[in-house]
Amino acid sequence: MEQEYGAPWSRWLRIATALSLAVLLLIAGLGLATGPRQLLIWRLAMVGAPLLAILATLPFMVRGYTLTSRRLVVHRLGFDTTLSLDGLREVRGVPDGMRRSLRLFGNGGLFAITGWFWNRTLGLYRAFATDPARAVLLEFVRGKVLVTPHDPQAFIVQARKQLALE
Repeated sequence: MEQEYGAPWSRWLRIATALSLAVLLLIAGLGLATGPRQLLIWRLAMVGAPLLAILATLPFMVRGYTLTSRRLVVHRLGFDTTLSLDGLREVRGVPDGMRRSLRLFGNGGLFAITGWFWNRTLGLYRAFATDPARAVLLEFVRGKVLVTPHDPQAFIVQARKQLALE
């Protein structure tokens, strides 16, 4: 059985993305309007780098999730990330789970919250999130994954059915 879930953006993610885009586009605009135009390094630093940051993070935007009996598919803008549900031990809601997390590697708010994080409550986990208030933690034998589906309770029920089948 296949179930699809949206990934709505929290108010904080919308604000963080808008502010980040504004700053990056402002830097690019200032780079075009000021500075020594004949220097290639100036153009690369002031125009290319901000635009590259936007283009590099955009494909990693989380658009939704598909939960099947064997896998979790995280739909991105540019591709899908597929995670096997083999070794799934527990599924639970953790609405405050991302609070006070330390980002070890990843993106903390430009189009999504993705990557590797750590906090005292959850330990080390991988996030594919857009709204931390909807956080669901999947605990595997080999690690933890945090997702934020539009209907966390339905997602938990469906994922627990998978646990019961194993």
